[in-house]
Amino acid sequence: MPTDEPRDGPADEPADGRTIGPADGRPPDRPADELAELRARLGAVEAQEARLAEQLAAAPPARPPRHRVRSAFAVLLVLLACVLTPLGALALWARSEISDTDRYLATMAPLARDPRIKAAVSARVTDEITKRISVDSLLDGVAPDDRPRLGALLNGIGQALDSGLAGFVRTEVERVVDSDAFVTLWTDVNRDAHAAVEKLVTGQGGGAVEVHDDTVVLDLAPVIARVKSSLADRLPLVEHLPEIHTAYPLVRSDAVPKVRTALRVLDLAGFWVPVLAGACALGGVLLAVRRRRAVVAAALGMAGGALLLGIGLSVFRALYLDRLPADLDQAAAQAVYDTLVRYLRSAVRVVVTLGLLVALGAWTGGGGRWARTVRGGWHAGLGAVRRVAARAGLRLGPVGRFVHRWKAALGWTAVAGAALAFVLWSHPTVLVTLCLALALVGVLAVLELLDEPGRPARSG
Repeated sequence: MPTDEPRDGPADEPADGRTIGPADGRPPDRPADELAELRARLGAVEAQEARLAEQLAAAPPARPPRHRVRSAFAVLLVLLACVLTPLGALALWARSEISDTDRYLATMAPLARDPRIKAAVSARVTDEITKRISVDSLLDGVAPDDRPRLGALLNGIGQALDSGLAGFVRTEVERVVDSDAFVTLWTDVNRDAHAAVEKLVTGQGGGAVEVHDDTVVLDLAPVIARVKSSLADRLPLVEHLPEIHTAYPLVRSDAVPKVRTALRVLDLAGFWVPVLAGACALGGVLLAVRRRRAVVAAALGMAGGALLLGIGLSVFRALYLDRLPADLDQAAAQAVYDTLVRYLRSAVRVVVTLGLLVALGAWTGGGGRWARTVRGGWHAGLGAVRRVAARAGLRLGPVGRFVHRWKAALGWTAVAGAALAFVLWSHPTVLVTLCLALALVGVLAVLELLDEPGRPARSG
């Protein structure tokens, strides 16, 4: 009867003494040197991949040739827009002053109340009247027998009489110039003379405004006629004075012929120069690879071009006043220059303001850290307002879902509306520009508040 007895040797060793592997049939372990070689090769591959990744991160991304061409044309168009911006402002100013009577009157109207202009006009009119009134004219109504004795008396006090007569005339002239009648007269004279403003540009025509060589003058004959009418009751001898024409210099410079030619060119160009500047800016943005950056660059560049024009106006003012003749009233010349270019300076301020606003809006929509921070604050603030309104019981329903679906389209429509309002505004100012920008921000804020995505339906 067989019994279970232990055998000598390993349990898995057969009776014939052969040695076999593990009972699960696995092959024996690999040698240690083979594993080390594999680890070394793996480490080399990983190191090579790390070096390639560092090189790719350090090297700028290669652009296809067509992108480089697009970028070059985009830069060229943006630069052209920056150059055309100040020329466009000059062209619009020249065209409005020449072809728009109301605009011209609005430009010249403040001079009627300017103390410097009133003082200069009073002095010129007084001189023109008093130098035509002689002492001998006072003897015209005296009997022939009394003339010798009265003439001798007048000759003795002639100097004092001339001084008193000049003072009397000056007082009356100043009274007329300080009255509202002078404001009306100034407006009427400039309205009649507006047709002659073209002479400043073309050198042709006539009227109250004339160009003599390097001087632009205004004929004060209507003002003198009004003063003579006012003096007639108290100084009858002025009735016998002939019609007096006197030239009051508005602008005097040896650059008048050159400026006249330049203004003629700008007048012919008209509004096409600013249109071309805008088209160049738009084309540069559309061609650019990074359009948001192109918008910022174009807006800042065009604002910079307008700013250079403003600086040029100030520099030209100083040079112009320094080169005026000594016999010309400096204070009155300053008043005339500042009045003539005040709308041009206003246009410069508008372009600078608009450029900064467009650049700020484009930057805010970018991917920079500060731009994301600004957008985050915007969304967080309006989101808090929306949550407070929701807790108060406000439910938007279909309106919120509609705004959520068409939010981007509605936002761009608001931007287009603000741009159209700015373009159609006859003469926008800085205040108008800022009000339109604030209105646009308000519309975008309302869209953000009304944005309410539909809630997912609950599963049964």
